[in-house]
Amino acid sequence: MEPHEIGLTIRKGVKVYPGTLALKNVDFDLHMGAVNVLVGENGAGKSTMMKIVAGVETLTLGEMELFGHPVRFTNKNQAEAAGIGIVFQELNLFPNLSVAENIFIGRERTRGGIDIDRAYQRDETRKLLKRLEHDDIDPGTPVGDLRIGQQQIIEIAKSLAQNTRILILDEPTSALSAAEVDILFRVIRDLKADGVGIVYISHRLEELVRIGDYITVLRDGAVTGARSMEGIDVAWIVRNMIGGASKDFPKTDVLEFGPEVFRAEDVTLPRPGGGYTVDHVSMGVRRGEILGVYGLMGAGRSEFFECVMGQHPHCGGRFFVEGKPVKERTVAGRIGRGLALIPENRKQDGLIEILSIRENITLSSLKDFTRFFHMNLAAEARAAAEYVRELSIKIASLENPVSSLSGGNQQKVVVSKALMTRPKVLLMDEPSRGIDIGAKAEMFRTMRKLTAEGLGIVFITSDLEEVMALSDRILVMADGRITGEFDAGTVTSEQLVAASSPGKSKARKDILEETAP
Repeated sequence: MEPHEIGLTIRKGVKVYPGTLALKNVDFDLHMGAVNVLVGENGAGKSTMMKIVAGVETLTLGEMELFGHPVRFTNKNQAEAAGIGIVFQELNLFPNLSVAENIFIGRERTRGGIDIDRAYQRDETRKLLKRLEHDDIDPGTPVGDLRIGQQQIIEIAKSLAQNTRILILDEPTSALSAAEVDILFRVIRDLKADGVGIVYISHRLEELVRIGDYITVLRDGAVTGARSMEGIDVAWIVRNMIGGASKDFPKTDVLEFGPEVFRAEDVTLPRPGGGYTVDHVSMGVRRGEILGVYGLMGAGRSEFFECVMGQHPHCGGRFFVEGKPVKERTVAGRIGRGLALIPENRKQDGLIEILSIRENITLSSLKDFTRFFHMNLAAEARAAAEYVRELSIKIASLENPVSSLSGGNQQKVVVSKALMTRPKVLLMDEPSRGIDIGAKAEMFRTMRKLTAEGLGIVFITSDLEEVMALSDRILVMADGRITGEFDAGTVTSEQLVAASSPGKSKARKDILEETAP
């Protein structure tokens, strides 16, 4: 392969967040007129590094150069002015504005500085959409009326409208159909021919081999491999993503599991514009069992839990607790049947930060302390104190605001709130996210203790070590579907990574065969 000009470099890049070293002495070269593939597990540092390139974040230590000149962007506008555009996985569009208005938002073309030249903006939008092979989209259409895949194309058009020299695409095909993916790849080839340097972030391993010219692999914030794509295969990518050998994890003694306590059958959640976010998913868990659900962002894992808890009234499928159908349609009704959820975002969905620790713990169980129009505050405080002791929550007073606690203790408060509803099944969405290693160990001990008492636990994680250390059985999700089921005692890291790679079933089957021991 002919060498390409290096347009941007990072040398000895370090990014520190409070309590987290996100990037560790990273060296990165971005080749112009080429696709620079960036790959790694969730939390490896890919998005952090690209946010630094795009001006959303700044380096704590290290140097960045653009075409040989030192640069340090302190905001996204500076990076855009230098010709750097980024298309985030989470789309940044205004659904109530038209396609043309979204593409020119913040840099509208005016006539004499008096009013917006809407005719010019519509004409330019048509040219961009034609280039992207989507000239059937009317520039005057509200973006909210478009399918998700079409909205992704609008985000790319928005970057192209700014004469971008470096384009960062973060999971660009996550919402695209196969036909739209082919169109995107043709557009990428055209951009390469025009000399644009493209950074392509994806978990779809077969796409990386198909589209990439250069590859950089990140693991735990450090670069573990960087080279041209010539001769690269999926096994090399997986090996550099997760390390050369699977780690041994300490396993507790497996207790006898009881009968099946929860089953979901054929669960579907339609996606706006077509397809499914949750695509005919079935699973069950037994009393005393920990079922791990491994997958990457966008796999449909959290949405599945939301369906179980009745948060999507339009979802399809059937649910059973202890063999009896769950007919209740509300969240409160599902809680009453013995289902409880520990949400991924504890601050947004699990806690009310201005309330006290006591009030947060009892929030889902207030009826237990209420008679007619009055609450028995003394009984409420006694019950809350019992859970504080049971889960070893470190507090000065039950009446302190829950926001005064550390992340690990806040997570225990959320668990306490769920346990106070006396659940039969506990659903845990990324239970260790944002807590330190000591708090993680305590959380894992708590989970084992709960299953020993007869609870069934289903937990979601994108952490390989976690799912292999904790689970009795592991399911893998990708593209909204179950793509693998494994015994936690025999599965390898390579098999889990391969099964979690989104894409066509044949491609995933090939990857699994390549990585099988």
